[in-house]
Amino acid sequence: MNFLIGMMNIEKLRNLLIDIYGYDAGATALEQLIPTLRKYYNDFSTTHSAGLNQRDTILIAYPDQVQQAEVHPLRVLAEFCEHYLMDTISGIHILPFYPWTSDDGFSVVDYREVDSRYGDWNDIAKLGHHFQLMFDAVINHISVSSLWFRSMLEGDSHYRDYFIVPKESDDLSHVVRPRALPLLTAYQTAQGQTRIWTTFSADQVDLNYSNPNVLLEILDVLLLYVKKGAAFIRLDAIAYLWKESGTSCINLPQTHRIIQLFRAMLDEMAPDVNLITETNVPHADNISYFGDGTNEAQMVYNFSLPPLVLNAFQTGSAETLSHWADGLELPSDEVTFFNFLASHDGIGLNPLRGILSEAEIEALVSRVQSHGGLVSFKTDVNGTKRPYELNINYFDALNDPNADEPLDFQIDRFVTAHAILFAMKGVPGTYFHSLVGSRSWLEGVKLSGQNRTINRKKFQWDELILAISNPNTQPARVFFRVCHLLKIRRRHAAFHPHGSQKVIYGAPEVFGLLRISPDGTDKVLCLQNVSGQPVSLNSFQIPEELLPNARNLINGKFIQEKQLISIEPYQALWLA
Repeated sequence: MNFLIGMMNIEKLRNLLIDIYGYDAGATALEQLIPTLRKYYNDFSTTHSAGLNQRDTILIAYPDQVQQAEVHPLRVLAEFCEHYLMDTISGIHILPFYPWTSDDGFSVVDYREVDSRYGDWNDIAKLGHHFQLMFDAVINHISVSSLWFRSMLEGDSHYRDYFIVPKESDDLSHVVRPRALPLLTAYQTAQGQTRIWTTFSADQVDLNYSNPNVLLEILDVLLLYVKKGAAFIRLDAIAYLWKESGTSCINLPQTHRIIQLFRAMLDEMAPDVNLITETNVPHADNISYFGDGTNEAQMVYNFSLPPLVLNAFQTGSAETLSHWADGLELPSDEVTFFNFLASHDGIGLNPLRGILSEAEIEALVSRVQSHGGLVSFKTDVNGTKRPYELNINYFDALNDPNADEPLDFQIDRFVTAHAILFAMKGVPGTYFHSLVGSRSWLEGVKLSGQNRTINRKKFQWDELILAISNPNTQPARVFFRVCHLLKIRRRHAAFHPHGSQKVIYGAPEVFGLLRISPDGTDKVLCLQNVSGQPVSLNSFQIPEELLPNARNLINGKFIQEKQLISIEPYQALWLA
């Protein structure tokens, strides 16, 4: 331990471990952690970089998102991003690239390896030459095919307590269920048939964090990810991490303590690495993962944004979105939101509860179903099922595939939705399918039997390049316009993730946002019409410093002083 005392402050680690496990077990866990810290300490820089800025924007993609015969998919992804996105994105969230057995990568067999179907660690390093990388830490659960679980089944005493075997006396009646599946699954072990905790599926068995050895394993995994190039670590399904009889087993204090431990360790070992929590829960619970603004995640997924933007376009009114955005607060200037509209998952409905009424949520569900989308359900504590997630590509969520309207209209609607995303305070994440305006893949759902497959189609290199190279195709038109917005965003410090934002009210059809750089010198007024009607604005108070001759950054046209501002249907104006 003396080896580290002079190099880093371990008191915070000690106190957190004792808080989680009690004095004796916590102190012992710290002693066991020291060799791990020593192993990695010299691999990392402990000096802070300049941090996040407006140039930071993350592409979300599967490791095999773009495929080419006889080439590792990770290399193909790197080639695509280097050729087409170098001046557009700063980072890539590579969805789980570890060996896996189900859930499109989220049932991990080995946290420390790259699936040979995708490539190897050298391919990950190549991606990291030009882009900051986000790795998934899928640490709530692990595959039943993993060494850890197979060893437990065979009676290996070291792994016996790596998994959760509830006692008959445990009260599980309050457990919050994210999916309509059994909480416990029976497996044949060396001790006979045993029912083990499986929050997400029978192939995804939960880890037992009440065993300090599990936490120590995971701390080693996180440090390995940093060594392998992770600039961001996404904590998947982290809200479910700690289980306690008689509780909801979600958002528990011990879970927050463990995240604080992750943060304290990385602050000392690799202070430039950002933690991002993926907690698809109501907004107040979601932002609790910022902690006090210094001690938990640097970013949280802004889960309320995707369904609220969808609701705005479906109703033609930005009023609810505006009032919600007006109430967004951050506990410090050290944290920010990870904003997104689409991801590999569906559009979560839990984050709407408390913002929209149940009738409004049901209207959203019905509208998505009428657009060919699907609905996934969760089981409440009382045993009833209710909608949990909308499964649909975001382009089709906004646009009825069977509607008799021009494609221009649909693309405008989609791009303006992304103008809202890119205008919001935080770091934007863009799902690969949103770059090209993909439609829902119902054939994939039939093949997999899983609703979420609807927006997880993979691309063949030749077909993708042909599509985005032809300016008349939908993918090319969406690609150019979405990338154009991102390039504008990168050039203006007003969009800095730690800058300020002010909701500007005027016409109910318009979502207005004034973004201001941290030093106050750069301002951009973002106006987005969410309706199918033209809107004239004479009640907006445009900041004087934007006049005369405010320029729309998107199309380069000037707005003269005292000129009535007219916004076409589904048009975005970014005035500077």
